Amino acid sequence: MLNSDTEPAAEPPARVCHDDLVRYELDGVELWDGTAARGASRIVWEDGRGEGIRSLEPADAPDPRFDGLSVIPGLIDTHVHLIGYAGAPGGAEFFTWPLTTRPEEQVLHGLANARAALAAGVTTLRDLSADDVQFSLGRALAGGIVDGPRLLAHGMVGMTGGHADLFTPAAFPIRKPTADGPDACRRLVREYARAGADGIKVATSGGVLSQGDRAAWRNHTDAELDAIVDEAHALGLPVAAHAHSEDGIRRALDAGVDSIEHATLITAELAERAAAAGVTVAPTLLINDRIASGDPRYGSAESAEKARALVVRRDALLTDAAARGLDFVLGTDANGHHVRFGDEPDELRAMARVLGWSAERTLQAATSRAAAAVKRGDTLGKLEAGASADLVVVRGRPWLDLDALRPENVVAVVVRGRVLVGALPGGSVIR
Repeated sequence: MLNSDTEPAAEPPARVCHDDLVRYELDGVELWDGTAARGASRIVWEDGRGEGIRSLEPADAPDPRFDGLSVIPGLIDTHVHLIGYAGAPGGAEFFTWPLTTRPEEQVLHGLANARAALAAGVTTLRDLSADDVQFSLGRALAGGIVDGPRLLAHGMVGMTGGHADLFTPAAFPIRKPTADGPDACRRLVREYARAGADGIKVATSGGVLSQGDRAAWRNHTDAELDAIVDEAHALGLPVAAHAHSEDGIRRALDAGVDSIEHATLITAELAERAAAAGVTVAPTLLINDRIASGDPRYGSAESAEKARALVVRRDALLTDAAARGLDFVLGTDANGHHVRFGDEPDELRAMARVLGWSAERTLQAATSRAAAAVKRGDTLGKLEAGASADLVVVRGRPWLDLDALRPENVVAVVVRGRVLVGALPGGSVIR
């Protein structure tokens, strides 16, 4: 179990173990189920042989032991990059650390980053530039070998000289895999599937932090994009597309991707088209705001200039897209440097401001709607009988006031039925 800054409850967590089965109950706690408030509720879940919510029903009455507390589903961050330096800020150079650090050490930093997000109530992370480090970490987390949030990992199919490739200096000999031509793209998708990827990432435009890049540049030919998406979908893998430019967004939609990352310069026509197709967008507001600020901690003057050119038009376009029904979900682009793991609540508050959403609609973007975006809507992002027991006990009512959603207000975090952060306050044992 991770440490919590909160004081432990007077009573220990409510649990009883028969063989390997542990069952928990909270009776009379205020609950929000991922869509709407349920009032005082009785929630029962299992750990051990099972990890699901066994029952959820109205409580006979609120329990005064839970005054000021509520239960919500665990948050889902649909866009992160776990492999960044996890130590104190400024302890390593953002660009060179991954290039000069062995995978055995990287995985430990990835786990530390994942656990930092967990402490803020994030129970599922989706890494969108994964390789064997994240695939291995994801399996260890799923198997209970190490404690932490769920991890979904997408392998990146990038082209030579494309957005992903331009994070590595030209003369550096050790590079992430790239693919040029439809057949090579199909092969790389298959290799990621064999390695255990949960999905595929592709870029259809250039980016901001990649060096010598331009957000307006095309990435991949249409034939390559079609091959990537077709092969991924044939293998049951969803495809997330990095796209800043109008042309990049259009080409991603033409290829049939499942989600778009950033979508910074989305037009009204493209927003309506994406909404009709059920394509979701993670707007990643904080990272581009911070890069655009010109603060040298967050990147070069070149990156700041690129970010400013996008941000100056972004907010009005995204506000209009939301009004047209485009479904935005939580995605921070956290890498431990520009956006720290645990900054997810700050990203949600930025989304509420830019998109003009209520606290409840914004919280849906981090729970039930985010779960649907990562193709886990049947079990994650909601609290109901049969769903996975991923939940957060928090002080306040975040669906009414997003300011309540802060790491210092997290009392307990449960993943796969196990209490991994803090302690449950005053539940009762089922015998």
